[in-house]
Amino acid sequence: MELRQLRYFVTVAEERHFGRAAERLHIGQPAVSQQIRRLERELGADLFDRSPRHVRLTPAGERFLPEARAVLAAESRALAVAAAFAQEYAGTLRLGTSAGLGSRLDDVLDALARRAPHLAVELVAAPTGERLDRVAAGSLDATFVRGARGGGALRFLPLWEEPLVIALPARHRLSRGRDVALADLAPLPLRLVPRHRNPALADLVAGACREAGFAPLPGPPAGSLHDTLAAIGAGPPTWTVVYASQAGQLRPARVAFRPPRGRTLALTTALCVRAEAPTPFLPLLRAACAAAGDRHE
Repeated sequence: MELRQLRYFVTVAEERHFGRAAERLHIGQPAVSQQIRRLERELGADLFDRSPRHVRLTPAGERFLPEARAVLAAESRALAVAAAFAQEYAGTLRLGTSAGLGSRLDDVLDALARRAPHLAVELVAAPTGERLDRVAAGSLDATFVRGARGGGALRFLPLWEEPLVIALPARHRLSRGRDVALADLAPLPLRLVPRHRNPALADLVAGACREAGFAPLPGPPAGSLHDTLAAIGAGPPTWTVVYASQAGQLRPARVAFRPPRGRTLALTTALCVRAEAPTPFLPLLRAACAAAGDRHE
């Protein structure tokens, strides 16, 4: 049974004439007659008493008519709800991004597109502090951050744990194993962004090194990720840390990625929004983030 068959049936019942019903439906009369015949065969009953002079509902047709109208009314309500949903989630979501999201960001965007195809997403890359300021000021709807704490005008919603791996020269002896003990990295300079640019990452790495019994030897400051990895692969032995999701998308020939031995280095990725009057897209965005997180479980 198809909705168009019900629509044709109701229209013929209202017009009491196949020709007028076809005109009202803007289709040919043979198509109307054919589909109603198919409906009658499926139901196992004649719905119309057809004669040269008139078209009347049979008793079965009289009983079936209100049910068909109810189905078509339900279809109209469903279409109205879908249209309202699409309209509700039409517009632009201004979303700040964080380095190293890797395939998770792709998964979030895919989930948003499935749930709200009319929603445009504007991605904004900027330093963490600037993105947080812009969320507080309202020029960003939300941003991904790592290791941040809530308070004040901002609210932080934890999403997932983001593990880190060690990046070191592929030619170095430590890269021969499946993992690397942090203590073995003590002689190698550490390339890391300055603490003021990413305090959560700097504190995590420094704390892990202290637990391993050494203070990291400061190396040249890290620039862009690609520049840092190029320097690690080509220059004197140094090391850094990279988000595992990001490392999975990189294939530098002269750099090896290894997990730390016996422990996990990870930062919590959170979604930052305004504490008061957050974006109306927040429920949709949280659902998309949850779907992206599930894919990486």
